[in-house]
Amino acid sequence: MKTQKLFLVCLLALGLGSRSGQTQEMVGLTVTPHLFSSEMRWRRPPEQTLSARVEMFLQNQGEESLILTDELRFDGKTPEELLQEGMWAWHDMPGRWPDKRLELKTGELTVLEWNGRSEAWGATTGHQWDSGDGKTHDFVLSSPSIWISGVRFLGSVSNDSAKDSLSPNRVLIHVDNRGSQTFSLKDVQIWLPPEGSGTRRFVETEVTRHMTMLPEEGVLGANETAIIHVECEPLPLGYAVIQVVGSDAAGNPQSLWSCLRVKKEVFDISGGWVASKLGDKNSLTEESYLKTLGRMHINTGQIQDVAGYTDQPELYAKYPLKRFNRLQPIEAYDRDEILPTIHAVEFLGEPQYGGGKPVPPQDVHDALAPYRSSRMATSVTLSEERTWRYYAGLSDYPHYDAYRVIAPAADHWSGYDRWGEKPIRWGAPLETIGVMTRSLRHHSRPRSIAYWSQGAHHDWGSWRNPRRGSPTPDELRSQAWHGLGNGVTSLYWFNLSLKSLLKFPDLIEPITRVNREVRMLEDLLLESQLYDYRCVEAENGKQWDLTHLVGARASMVVIHDLDYQANREKREFVFTPRLARVDVKLPSWLAKEVDIFRIDADGVHEVESRKMGRQLHLEDEVNVVGIYVVSSDPQMRAELTQSHAELISREEAFGFDPASNPEDLDRLRALLPPN
Repeated sequence: MKTQKLFLVCLLALGLGSRSGQTQEMVGLTVTPHLFSSEMRWRRPPEQTLSARVEMFLQNQGEESLILTDELRFDGKTPEELLQEGMWAWHDMPGRWPDKRLELKTGELTVLEWNGRSEAWGATTGHQWDSGDGKTHDFVLSSPSIWISGVRFLGSVSNDSAKDSLSPNRVLIHVDNRGSQTFSLKDVQIWLPPEGSGTRRFVETEVTRHMTMLPEEGVLGANETAIIHVECEPLPLGYAVIQVVGSDAAGNPQSLWSCLRVKKEVFDISGGWVASKLGDKNSLTEESYLKTLGRMHINTGQIQDVAGYTDQPELYAKYPLKRFNRLQPIEAYDRDEILPTIHAVEFLGEPQYGGGKPVPPQDVHDALAPYRSSRMATSVTLSEERTWRYYAGLSDYPHYDAYRVIAPAADHWSGYDRWGEKPIRWGAPLETIGVMTRSLRHHSRPRSIAYWSQGAHHDWGSWRNPRRGSPTPDELRSQAWHGLGNGVTSLYWFNLSLKSLLKFPDLIEPITRVNREVRMLEDLLLESQLYDYRCVEAENGKQWDLTHLVGARASMVVIHDLDYQANREKREFVFTPRLARVDVKLPSWLAKEVDIFRIDADGVHEVESRKMGRQLHLEDEVNVVGIYVVSSDPQMRAELTQSHAELISREEAFGFDPASNPEDLDRLRALLPPN
């Protein structure tokens, strides 16, 4: 990454005068500095300009209502002027809001957002702000080292009514301290919109039932992470402001802030464009194809309404796939009975490309704006790490696509020197998936992110190319776990259409196995956040990529083999099982007795390890990737073993297995119309 550190949250507490004796206070700024990777290679070099994404939290602390309008000025200019001059990439200010104004009552809070495009608006820069009263107020986009790295809204497995409802009743908050001083966590305040007030005003609430912290004393050491678990009243699906109250090493009060959509987090696995025409039918009306997707643990697709499928309650309930599309008219989908069938809103394609001309980030903002008042999360497909920082913050659940062999790609594959002086053009380093995942996670946090992983696709490559037109099972598994191991919370496969699966039926079982691993670990993946990343090198080059995901109940250590070879004749990446010896530093709450084991699609396995306090040494043979669970919960191993057995039983219950049964595969082939 660029030499600039990954800093985030800045708190300012500035008393600001306003009209008629009104009092407003900027209670906080959340600053996300831009970065780009030095490991990626592009045909055109990345723009060197590094700016920052900013959330400004403003509270009315006076006795009279406070009116915000499009008279706001920053450094003497309107947000629109800063946008047109290229200072900002996009903004969310009253001038873009439906009513062009906002009335804040006493004690209420609002959030003003913008994403910079110029170094003049980057971290460490100073500015002035005028709310329209003619008075200017100074503020600085500082870059402290404490930030909220992740917020997950979850349901409770111990409360059936909450589990089955639309609303989450747990919040997991991850806080990172990348500074040299301690930070003490004190409390969490959840701000919600007053009932019937829309999405721009927030008030303090008393929804918290119980709160726990790890470390238990709430003291966050230098270069450490902490987890806050809040059990609360069911939260409405909309937007919320999360305030983490704490103090620095000198005892000075300090709060960390974030505004994001409340969405009940689940781990969804998409099959991509699963709805395709079969003559006068659709593939999703064919039960044998639905069984194939169900057996593969696919629960989402790029669909909205499919005649003969979504309008057939019995068939749809038996083989459900969540919707992932435009979802308009909004009122037809923002309904209690439909919301559980929705993954996210996604209809803008890849705006960084825009059919050859990039769609400006502000246009993306405006296209998604009508969904803000709905209860549906929005998503945008990002493509180029080189410039996606300008699109950061636009959607509730951002994701990206990047495929590392044979497929079209945004980056310049011939520019990588990974395999010596003679470059290859048919593939890119598989570990760049991890690079991009960490980049998107940084720019988007504390939001969750997702990843399109390379699966089977019928339209890659050509008859003149000696390599196969889709990844090998090892290439496929490596790419998926570089995303999973770096903290994505949904996985989308491109592309599991009927035609694609039938062209590469040898990938049905490898994809099923990755998905089985995800389903075993999905609760841990949702609860965890990337704690540490390390590249283990040796004299002969890179050896292992080590990612460490930390949650309240367990850590997950993922070891990625980097010593794979490029077979230039077959144009394939080749892995050989190797012995890995790695050292891991555990979070403080796992310093005592823990259970350590390996997970894969075949179940739970023993692993050789040594532990001294927080230091863990692992030794194991790794083939492509090794996934290890470190847990203080004595029931964790048994729970995952049971989960594996249930997943196998579920696969068998479909009574259809085209990966291993030639007759079932023939039944699938018979669905395709003749050429």
